Amino acid sequence: MKNLTLLIKPASGLCQYRCEYCFYKDEMRLRGENEPCVMREDTLESLIRKAFAYGAPQTAFAFQGGEPTLAGLRFFENVVRLQKHYARGAAYANTLQTNGGMIDEQWAGFLSREHFLVGVSMDGDEESHDLYRKDAENRGTWLRTKEACALLKSHDVPFNVLCVVSKANVTKPVQTYEALKEYRFIQFIACLDAFGQKDAVYAASQEELAGFLKQTFDLYERDILNGEYTSVRMFDNFLQMLSGMRPESCAMNGRCSVDFTVESDGSVYPCDFYCLDEWKLGNIRETGFVQLERCETAKRFVNSSVSVPDKCKACKYYVLCRGGCRREREQAHDECGRPINRYCEAYRNFFDYAYTRLIALKERISALRR
Repeated sequence: MKNLTLLIKPASGLCQYRCEYCFYKDEMRLRGENEPCVMREDTLESLIRKAFAYGAPQTAFAFQGGEPTLAGLRFFENVVRLQKHYARGAAYANTLQTNGGMIDEQWAGFLSREHFLVGVSMDGDEESHDLYRKDAENRGTWLRTKEACALLKSHDVPFNVLCVVSKANVTKPVQTYEALKEYRFIQFIACLDAFGQKDAVYAASQEELAGFLKQTFDLYERDILNGEYTSVRMFDNFLQMLSGMRPESCAMNGRCSVDFTVESDGSVYPCDFYCLDEWKLGNIRETGFVQLERCETAKRFVNSSVSVPDKCKACKYYVLCRGGCRREREQAHDECGRPINRYCEAYRNFFDYAYTRLIALKERISALRR
């Protein structure tokens, strides 16, 4: 039995912020039933009971949104209580992705006591962050995010920062990296355009993303060689793959798997980027994870991600790129009409620049570990 990964939206798309590029707001707009609500206690209990009934060696409970902390601290205290009741010795871990706006002393103390790993959304320096990440009163949120990080740090809560690479920061790679470096663990995620959107509004261009990746890699490499390692998830994954290991990021596997996303009403989808009516697998209140995983919609979702364009197969960098995240293949096609990564040329440009240095860095790290 494989490990079980659950991405749970306890408050659906509810959020106290109004981030302009929010991809989940777009998904909710496209669903037939999209009224956001907080997950009911009986739905939560069904979810946790069935998660442990699946029998996985390790179960990962990842809470996201919208903003998951809007479900309230009592909700998460109930999560922990139910997990302890149903786990019966089984291994599990909790993570929380947050904008940080609700984090106070009580929240930080709880997350520390219950050993949550936290991701905080922060888009670099104040100017870049506040351009698109504003609250309901149209005020910037950077200062509150910084305060949340300080609280988590003071309570020894392990956390990383997730930075959306958009037109707000893509031309400021050095400033962005340096603004986030103090937190030591960084995820850079390319901004997603809305489904069906032809002209990029917030997403970076090919040339801009290539420049961002090259300059942040320079800084990543510099810090490793100086003994000041800062984790950048994408670059870490490239080094893992060059060392013969599987990538940790699903976007680098080359094909989709079913990583259950559970909405607040119990509806289950195969991926956070595809919480759409077309891909609804069922409802956890009625069906267990084994049946959901084996349903025809789940099989169709996986199978529809498998096709690889000849251009990708022939590319010397396919061993690392693998076509990228399926969502990034939705709006670009090869000459035969098959989906291809919209940032294909950006990644090719980056690998031309960094591939041999990645290999050297991998060998340097291997030598230090021996």
